[in-house]
Amino acid sequence: ALRKLTMKFSAAFTAIFITSVAAFAPAPATRTSTHLYDAGANQNPFGTQSLEFTGGDDPNSSNFRKLSEALSEADTERRKAREAAEARERAAEIRREERLKKIKFMKDMPDDQPAGTVDEFMFKEGVQEQLDKLEEDLVGLRPVKKRVKEIAALLVLDKMRRKLGFETSVPSLHMSFTGAPGTGKTTVAVRMGQILAKMGYSRRGHVVLATRDDLVGQYVGHTAPKTKEMIKKAMGGVLLVDEAYYLYNAANDRDYGQESIEILLNIMENNQDDLVVAVAGYKDRMDKFFSYIPGMMSRIGNHVDFPNYSSDELVKIAAVMAKQLEYDVSPDAYEVFHHYIEERMKLPYFSNARTVRNAMDRARMNSAIRTFDRFAIRGENGGVCTVDDLKSITADDFQILLDDILNADTDKRIFA
Repeated sequence: ALRKLTMKFSAAFTAIFITSVAAFAPAPATRTSTHLYDAGANQNPFGTQSLEFTGGDDPNSSNFRKLSEALSEADTERRKAREAAEARERAAEIRREERLKKIKFMKDMPDDQPAGTVDEFMFKEGVQEQLDKLEEDLVGLRPVKKRVKEIAALLVLDKMRRKLGFETSVPSLHMSFTGAPGTGKTTVAVRMGQILAKMGYSRRGHVVLATRDDLVGQYVGHTAPKTKEMIKKAMGGVLLVDEAYYLYNAANDRDYGQESIEILLNIMENNQDDLVVAVAGYKDRMDKFFSYIPGMMSRIGNHVDFPNYSSDELVKIAAVMAKQLEYDVSPDAYEVFHHYIEERMKLPYFSNARTVRNAMDRARMNSAIRTFDRFAIRGENGGVCTVDDLKSITADDFQILLDDILNADTDKRIFA
């Protein structure tokens, strides 16, 4: 019995030992592979985050760079600064040398050194030709022509001084033309542009006419491109701003015209050697405009006032127009025209030479109607008209205009 009990105890102990050993044994390997991880599974055995460096989460990481790059850029900046300083030194040395040469030239130059005659420069540069054309184009306006000749004289003498080596500077050529409509402001601007071109003070000498609609935009950001586009067209010549006071609206602080004025002021100051700005309009309105924009007033060195024409001068203008158009106006026709002008000057919206031009156009039309009626409708001379018939303007042609003024209703007289 004792032996049986001992054998049962030994069997139970053996079973417990085997069970304990199996519990702590490692799991058997089912497959042997040389790969570190399965190609079909996640490619990154360390998780889902990429192992590539992307700069981290620091928001200032973009400001960091390699030390070699920083040193290279510093060397480049130092080299550029050194080259700029050397260029300034060379330019200063060249100016000193030129200055010394000029001083020596002026000391060695005899007092009786011939500089040429004024007339020689006037004709050689073509200035006198432009002044003659101005005299032909404009009747009267003695103060205006006198002012233009004074500006031309300054330019001629300045060029003579430059030829001898004297110090010169580009004078302020910006202009203000004030006067009523039809007094010749645009014509004078054209002649001045051509004189400046002849004297070498402008590259092209052309005139670009601009109004508020050409310079001021309709919304934010539109004004600057429009103004700069007109300035670009006028570069090398004259920019004539007609009725310039419309650029500024004192009742509206947010008006876009102020931006256009600021651009013009900047150009007048920094580009006066390549662009002449001329402003034009009624004198009283221009004076008020200058009171609002004193910077404009101070940048303009030439103020020219255009007076109204007299009736006699307007008749002479009509004669000039008839000559240019190759018409023959009879003497008695001019008497009727003179009477018409005197009556028209009493009415509103009189525009000096523009009114004369309109009257001449109507007289030409009346002449054409009269000639057509004679030879085409009534068949005079077999319908054959002469050269004189095609060129003649008679008193009857102007009498129609005068009758329209004298006989029309009050509210319609201004259209006669």
